[in-house]
This record gives sequence, structure tokens and C-alpha cells, in this order.
Amino acid sequence: MANLVRWDPFTEFNRIDRTFSRMMRRAFSGWPRLALDDEGTTFEWSPSADISETDKEYLIRAELPAVRKEDVKVTVDGNLITIEGERKQQKTEKDEKYHQIESFYGSFSRTFTLPEDVNVDAIRCEDKDGVLTVHLPKTETRKTKPKQITVQ
Repeated sequence: MANLVRWDPFTEFNRIDRTFSRMMRRAFSGWPRLALDDEGTTFEWSPSADISETDKEYLIRAELPAVRKEDVKVTVDGNLITIEGERKQQKTEKDEKYHQIESFYGSFSRTFTLPEDVNVDAIRCEDKDGVLTVHLPKTETRKTKPKQITVQ
């Protein structure tokens, strides 16, 4: 005998909507967002980041053009690593007129969850050509041989 299941036409729509929302958040995560503060309208931005893995480490590469390494702070708190800093606006010459500005300035912050096998004490960062690379070494895992346990 077959079980009857009540059909809900919105179940599939909700699943598609959640998937689409997740994809859009990822696609536009590096784009500036409009924010209101005490001084008026400003834009919040966050650098794009690529995360990869080798046999020995995880790598986070964050694009930080025109950000000095002195203006970047990387912190680890529990299982989270945060990259934060500020891209400062260049001083303009008084006889210079801008016709278009597409660069965004101000503070930024990105937080990532660390995998369980990261050696937090050996994390290191380097800044080269506007890309911050965070090296997250993996902990040594003991390779064990299979052992048979006798059933008693």
C-alpha cells in the first residue's frame, strides 16, 4: 500500500529561493553596500578572497589593492579568523578635478571559519602586489595502522 504525501507547491519554490539567495550573496559579497551613518551616506566594501588547500596548508588570498600592510590586522579567535583594515583615500591636489570615481575607501572586515585541523600557532601572513596571503598550516595527523579488536 502506498503512502499519501500532501503536496505543497511552495516547498520547491522555497528551496530554489534559498539556493538563489545564497548564490547572490556569494556573487556580490565583494561589492560595496550602501550604509547610513551619522555623517550621511557611505559605502561599505569588503575585499574578495579566494580559499584553497594543499597537502600541508590552507590558503586565504584577499585582494587588498592600495591597502598598506600597516593598515591590515589579522586575528584568530576560537575557530574564526578575521581580516580587517582600512583603505584610505588618497589626498587630492587642489587643482585636480575628478570626473568619475569608482574606487571605494574605508574600513573592511572579513571573517572565515577555520577547519579543525589548522595549527593556529603557526599561522602566518604575507603581503605582495596588493594580495594578502594567509597561510594556515595543517596539524600533523598521526597515521595509524588498522588494528583488529577482539570481541569478547
